[in-house]
Amino acid sequence: MPAEDESPTPTPTPEQRRLVEETKNERYMWWYLGYFLFGIHIVAFVMIYAVTHAK
Repeated sequence: MPAEDESPTPTPTPEQRRLVEETKNERYMWWYLGYFLFGIHIVAFVMIYAVTHAK
């Protein structure tokens, strides 16, 4: 009679592992895109400020 903690754990198929990895990579891609767009706007505002305050 097997013990409770010796129950077999289902191993994920390569397709399931690929989907998990793809989801994680997609989440990172959205974070990188968000940071990039935020940074572009900061640079644009600094440049606008510099141009409008130039003598």
